[in-house]
Parts: sequence; structure tokens; C-alpha cells
Amino acid sequence: MSVAAAGGAQVKSAVRTVELLEYFAARPGTHSLASVQEAVGYPKSSLYMLLRTLVELGWVETDATGTRYGIGVRALLVGTSYVDGDEVVAAARPTLDRLCADTTETIHLARLDGTSVVHLAIRPAPHFLRPFARVGRRLPAHSTALGKALLATYADDRVRDLLPPRLDRLTEHTITDRERLVDELHRVRERGYAVDREENTLGLHCFGVAVPYRTPARDALSCSIPAARLTPTHERTITTALHAARDALALVTRRG
Repeated sequence: MSVAAAGGAQVKSAVRTVELLEYFAARPGTHSLASVQEAVGYPKSSLYMLLRTLVELGWVETDATGTRYGIGVRALLVGTSYVDGDEVVAAARPTLDRLCADTTETIHLARLDGTSVVHLAIRPAPHFLRPFARVGRRLPAHSTALGKALLATYADDRVRDLLPPRLDRLTEHTITDRERLVDELHRVRERGYAVDREENTLGLHCFGVAVPYRTPARDALSCSIPAARLTPTHERTITTALHAARDALALVTRRG
């Protein structure tokens, strides 16, 4: 085998490994070899050998029968390391604590990754009733205040390049037409914050602002609140606090 061929095979194997890990990460639980093979399309024999290698290394785990596969603990360790070592997350901790105290609602710090936002840090509301959230959760950018705040920092044509004409519907309120979303991003720029009114989760409103330590922005802050608890006064309190937190975090990250 030539060096070039060997190098190509190594790259192909690396790509397949990453694709497998992303497959499992997006689908909690365990899956049969047949279902994984159907989804990824790799030859069954090479897929089996790759899975066994990943099991031995701890990146993939099996059930008691050894015939079903899911994400392994090593992936958690790497994900935790990413968050623990991120300078923006570290710098944001006091700001997130203060924002949660000022609003008494759930606060998120998230990063744009392609057409999704990924939660990097969360401060849960002190109330019993709170939205489901976890670090590492991935949500569509077009249906979230976090995502819309970040997309609004891009030119319209770039947004069109990133997103398909038809967008996934998560609730009856989700914007599913790309041009309607582009219009909504104009309003985000005008008012200085993004709003998700039950577009991602029924019964939940969210307000978001991009953190402008780079252009286009990469990270955003948001505040989530159950619709039943939202009043015009509380909305003003939240958006004012978000702007103050955005400015504080942008200043700290620029200094860093």
C-alpha cells in the first residue's frame, strides 16, 4: 500500500469514528448493529470492528447482551474538559450568577455550532417550575432566542447560505420559512434582543442577546421563563438585565 493510500485510509477511518460518535450523541440510549449500519451506511464488517475498538477504548458502551451500542463515558470526559477549559465559560460565571439573581429565572450561555446552538453553562431558576436544560444540549438556532440573537449578527445572505428554505417545526409557533426568519432577524437587530415565544418549547418564552466580543458573534446569553409567569414588567426587567450582562461579559472577554 502506498503512503498516500495509507494516509487516505487513516483519514477515512477518523471521519467514520467521529460520525459514529456524533450519531450516538444525537440518539440517547442503545442501538442495534443493524440500526446503526442502516443509519451510517458503512459495510457491516468494518462497522462492527470499529464499534468493538471504540468499546474497548471506552468511547462506546454496550448493554448486557453485548449487541446494542451507545455513547461511552469517555465522550462525557472530553465534553466536560471542553467546558472546563473554555475561557469564555470561566469568565462568564460571575455574570451568569448575577443575571440569575437579578431575573430569578433560568439563564443559559450557548455557542453557535453550524445551524444549532449548544448550551455551555446554565443557572437554573430558584422556582420549582423550571424548563428542562443541561450543558451540552443542542437546539436548532432558528427556533431559539439564543440562535436568533447569534444569526442576527450575520448578513442576510450568510443566513440564507446557512439555513435551508424550509426549517424544522418544533411547535405550532416555530418560524419554518427562512425568509420570515430573515425578517425576524431584522427586528432582533432593531430592538437589540431576540425573542422565542413558545417556538422551541410550548409554555416557555425566552429572551436572548449575542455577546459581541467577536463579529459575527459566537456566544449568546438567554433567560427562559414559563409563559404563565411572564408579565410586561418582568419582560422589561429581563431584557434590561440581559443587556447589562452582555456588556459586562463582552468587556471581560475582550480584556482576556
